[in-house]
Amino acid sequence: MPEVRVVTDDGGQLGVLATHEALRMAEEKGLDLVEVSPKAVPPVCRIMDYGKFKYEQSKKTKQARKHASTVEVKEIKFRPKTDDHDLDFKLRHIRRFLEEGNKVRLVVGFRGREIVHPETGRAVLEHILKNCTDVAHIEQIPMMDGRRMVMIISPRVSAVRPAAPPPAGSPASATVGSAQVPAASTAPAPTPTAPSAPAPSPTRTGT
Repeated sequence: MPEVRVVTDDGGQLGVLATHEALRMAEEKGLDLVEVSPKAVPPVCRIMDYGKFKYEQSKKTKQARKHASTVEVKEIKFRPKTDDHDLDFKLRHIRRFLEEGNKVRLVVGFRGREIVHPETGRAVLEHILKNCTDVAHIEQIPMMDGRRMVMIISPRVSAVRPAAPPPAGSPASATVGSAQVPAASTAPAPTPTAPSAPAPSPTRTGT
């Protein structure tokens, strides 16, 4: 590439220069000429401390991994004739899980001849959903899975709040299970700060 568009280390625009001239300017400052937009015409290069840039990029990546969140899928089990007290108790758990940003798998288990009346299980799930519409939406509609009816609900974005840590030594409910699945990190990927440059990983052009 005989010519490149050059951006200075402080973000200034030097325009299109011969590559050897851009390299000379970088060397005079004790810096590197780094190609940040190879597909541009001409390619965009930035004069920068490449070692420092890579260090900061690595630091940001580690920070993003450190703060990466996980989404848990909590499971709550019911019977077709779960009594009102137990239903209210589990409903409070469901709402708390949703407000913490977790998904909830609702499972109604059928025994014996209960399986011939699946509408009883659907009624339980509809009751739960009716009482959670402000914090949840359906991700998977009720479906039969063997002798179980399963529905998955997800939290509404507006309802999610920071989860408080559980009290030390708090016993787990026998009807509640969880499985962790990775969620995409919410931290933005580090990008070069050149005004006219996109964000591909830069390559060093010369010293």
